[in-house]
Amino acid sequence: MPGRPSILFVTDLAYQARGRRYCDEDIFLSSRLRNDFDIALCHPLDAAALMDAFDAVVVRNSGPVLHYRKEYDAFRNQAAARGTRVYNPLSGRADMAGKQYLLDLTAAGYPVIPTIDRPEDLGLLPETDQYVVKPKAGADSIGLDFVSRDRLGGLAHGDILVQPRIDFRYEVSFYYVDDAFQYALHAPDPHRRWVLEPYRPTEADLGFAHRFIDWNTLDHGIQRVDACRTQEGHLLLVELEDLNPYLSLDQVDVPTRDAFVTSMTTSLHRFLGISPRT
Repeated sequence: MPGRPSILFVTDLAYQARGRRYCDEDIFLSSRLRNDFDIALCHPLDAAALMDAFDAVVVRNSGPVLHYRKEYDAFRNQAAARGTRVYNPLSGRADMAGKQYLLDLTAAGYPVIPTIDRPEDLGLLPETDQYVVKPKAGADSIGLDFVSRDRLGGLAHGDILVQPRIDFRYEVSFYYVDDAFQYALHAPDPHRRWVLEPYRPTEADLGFAHRFIDWNTLDHGIQRVDACRTQEGHLLLVELEDLNPYLSLDQVDVPTRDAFVTSMTTSLHRFLGISPRT
């Protein structure tokens, strides 16, 4: 790997996300990473064709892969066959692999919103006026719906997940690089998910979040642990995003943003097996 390491930075700058500007975040990140790496940006549909010319592929705000499932699967298969370094590594067990992990974590007794995918398991969920149903292959709230208990029997079980609708105080997200906590943000208004404010986590909060980071066993990469605070004060996992988590870097102060970039840069150097330049 002579000279500066090269990175193919995968992003969809034109993707329209509700309440977020993906393009701004990736323009900022790539501009800062350019201090240490030779970087080229590309659309996710072009990644497989271009990746051989780079030392690593960094997948960032590339949008829900369900919009290009066939091409994404081909990218994964080719990267595995060629030994391409992909960051985050493709061994993630959470959203990267679909929503099965919510079922697995429920069965294992983790503090997660109880989740089922079979009608015979409905008794495992607490009774409530409404239930959340969403596709197993969903993302970004696509296909999410709220239904009453009497409507659950007519759903295509096996292809969807069912959860009780939780009356929560707020949502909170914990952001990690590798296994190191970086910062936390929360949405004080439950109806405005992406109107975020800085959040100072307690030791108990960090212990909660780190359980899921440990469970996922990723040696490198960026992860976001999304949780909700119940009316009783408990945290429950909503999502463990390990594919292309949006980081809301525009919602943190400059020192926190700079510290995140430093952590990501150091992580990428370790991932590539090289020493940071001095």
